[in-house]
Amino acid sequence: MAHHKSALKRIRQTETKRLNNRYHGKTTRNAIKKLRGITDKEEAVKLYPEVVSMIDKLAKQNVIHKNKASNLKSKLALQINRM
Repeated sequence: MAHHKSALKRIRQTETKRLNNRYHGKTTRNAIKKLRGITDKEEAVKLYPEVVSMIDKLAKQNVIHKNKASNLKSKLALQINRM
């Protein structure tokens, strides 16, 4: 167990950030699954910008790698265009 005040604070901060990252990551993954499950093109086109925004925010916060974000967006766009 840490003994310094700064180390204890760092533990608290890390735990808070971890939980926030988990929440936003899971929310984004659920949105991606929802988008992939949609069969109506109009509905998918409407939801796509929201999902892309969520993915970009995760990449900006370094929760996911920028290349992974790019790959996800590309795959989703391809899927929507094939409908």
